[in-house]
Amino acid sequence: MRARRKAPPSQPSDPWRKYTDRLSRAEERAWRGDEILLRRRSRIRVAPGSGEVPEPLLATFLENLASVGYAATPALIERLATQSTEDLTVLHHRLLGTLQKAVGADREFRPMYPGFPDQVMEADEAELYINAWLHYAGDVLGVRIMPDYPDEVRAPLDEDTQVRPLDLGTDEDLLAIGTQLIGANASLSETDKADVAWFVQRHHEDLDALLPADIPYRENLALVAALLLDHPKRTKTVLSDRIRSATDVLRIAAALSGGDVSLAQATPFRSLPRRQRRELLGLLEGCRKLDEDFARHRERWKRLGERLHPGEYRQRFPQAAAAFDRIRAGERRAPGFDAQVEAALECGDATAALELLRTRPGALARRLDHLLRLGGEPDAVLEAFEAAAPHVAVPVLLQVRAHFLHRPSLGEIRAFFPKGNVARVMSVPNELPPLSTAVCDRVADICRSALKAEFAKLPALGATYVDPALRDYLVPFSQRSASRALRTIVRGSRVPLPKGDTIRFFLWWREGLTEKGHTGRVDIDLSAVFLDALWDYGGHVSYTRLRLEACRAVHSGDITSAPEGACEFIDVDVPSFTRHGFRYVVMNVNSFTGQRFADLPECFAGWMVRKKPGSGEVFEPTTVVDRLDLAGEKRISIPCILDLVKRQLIWADIQLSRNPHWVTNVEANRKSMGEVCRAIATLPKPTLHDLFVLHAEARGTLVDTPEEAETEFSVAQGTPFALETITAEYLGAR
Repeated sequence: MRARRKAPPSQPSDPWRKYTDRLSRAEERAWRGDEILLRRRSRIRVAPGSGEVPEPLLATFLENLASVGYAATPALIERLATQSTEDLTVLHHRLLGTLQKAVGADREFRPMYPGFPDQVMEADEAELYINAWLHYAGDVLGVRIMPDYPDEVRAPLDEDTQVRPLDLGTDEDLLAIGTQLIGANASLSETDKADVAWFVQRHHEDLDALLPADIPYRENLALVAALLLDHPKRTKTVLSDRIRSATDVLRIAAALSGGDVSLAQATPFRSLPRRQRRELLGLLEGCRKLDEDFARHRERWKRLGERLHPGEYRQRFPQAAAAFDRIRAGERRAPGFDAQVEAALECGDATAALELLRTRPGALARRLDHLLRLGGEPDAVLEAFEAAAPHVAVPVLLQVRAHFLHRPSLGEIRAFFPKGNVARVMSVPNELPPLSTAVCDRVADICRSALKAEFAKLPALGATYVDPALRDYLVPFSQRSASRALRTIVRGSRVPLPKGDTIRFFLWWREGLTEKGHTGRVDIDLSAVFLDALWDYGGHVSYTRLRLEACRAVHSGDITSAPEGACEFIDVDVPSFTRHGFRYVVMNVNSFTGQRFADLPECFAGWMVRKKPGSGEVFEPTTVVDRLDLAGEKRISIPCILDLVKRQLIWADIQLSRNPHWVTNVEANRKSMGEVCRAIATLPKPTLHDLFVLHAEARGTLVDTPEEAETEFSVAQGTPFALETITAEYLGAR
């Protein structure tokens, strides 16, 4: 194996070591807000200073930002120039550390073959085979045996890279993020919930400044209520007119116990202090239709009753206590609304089902396809829906419209994301009986009219430009199971790939102590599966096959333990794959040793685009396009899918279950992987282009260019990535 000797790359200078981090705990808590502002807006708060920092120090600061792919805007540079040396030093320490972590540059990347990719491509099969078996033998002996190759001095990075602008932010910018997250008309991810917790804890004494006028999404209301139960005086103010049903109270109890507020998964309720028990029982006392709501989640209410002890407060909350008595006694009351609807649909009685559903517009919208399939009179169903549509939530109308627009041309499979906190996807054969195009178009028109009428109530937008590229980005309805990422994108959205012919996937993980004890040996495997235009399997690169000779695809080597962290890489040369008839590349991460990603101390993955893969370091922060944490409840993850023909990355961020009869590797799952990926890539969901065109038509005038516009929705402006803004301001409050 020949080694190349070239000049060492230049490194950013670091004059900061003589300083120590003097941040107090209060400053640490404040920095958490800056971290949120950085992650969500690419902005940083810097108070005006009275100093004049030396120009060489400021230049070094800016150079170090560039080393991780960020460039300060003129407004930020002007503010930085007013700082004292000490203040700039502290800011540098915190800012650079946060940005390094965001792209993954805070960890050491040392692949099995340090001269990757050339060392792997140039080695013969016997050499690769022996190196692998020696490494595996080390696992048995309890030692880590790595191939003995000298570190190569690599050429400096010789290509233009994308730079992320870093702008000056304000306290108002930060507060607006909190208000939008709480007011989002969609479910929140775990990262979102952690951010909401920070905002509520920091602003609990000034909730009027933080909270929006309404909290339309019930899960988000439950989260805020649970956070505020530690501040009872404020809780009553927030909840007095917002709790609408007993199910809202059940969600709050789930949040207090660290459970699933979507109620898709059962929550083991913890013991609650008396004050919180009284608070929850008081909220129940003010709810109507307790028996109907209790019947929906009968067993959960029984378990919660064991924690609330309603009998102790019978005189104070008689209605709530009586409802718990009935459910514990197993008393069966008249069938509830849902049971009556199900019975009517099962019998094929469209008339009876429709009469019931007229009283609940949202339920009617969700059951509309079923009603139309029953073979009754479609005009009666459509008239009922038209009357109900003005009272249906905006997200539901958008999804119903998209469903019926795509209904006549649905493919062979349908994809579902089950409700809950796990990033699962299910695909089933499309066996829906056909509906006429005229009926589908009528439903879409009803939805469109109702949506425009609702949007017209909002402030005017004026001349509005809607970027055609927004057709590739889906509307964010549910982010419960979205992974923490450098930028969060809705599953199924398509992102254009930057210039460069080589896509480099990367993976980094570590084993060790966690709250549950030591993980033991952890082996996480990075793989890539290659599919043709029909989603049929065509090949793969993994620990069993380090390179694909027909195309230029190469794996950096299989590392099977990570006491101090380990990494793997895969390079995919786009032109060679398209020449050989491949269209899709699926990035796949498997937990070979069986641990769930959630049980690891640390595990993240991502991808870079490289024009010259042999230049620069194997891991170059400035070439990182996306990075996401793998922390789900499963053992197989598909972060993304590449469409090589369209040069797009399809954001997947999904997890698969392991079949107990299979080992957890890419070979065992390659068939199901093609089906799942096809389902993700062809989701019939509303796009951001659909959403913003409706807003523009209802609130302004569409124009053809950004130069003509007063309001612009575009990829260049970062519209697809401001998810909290979209869900709070453009999905309506109904």
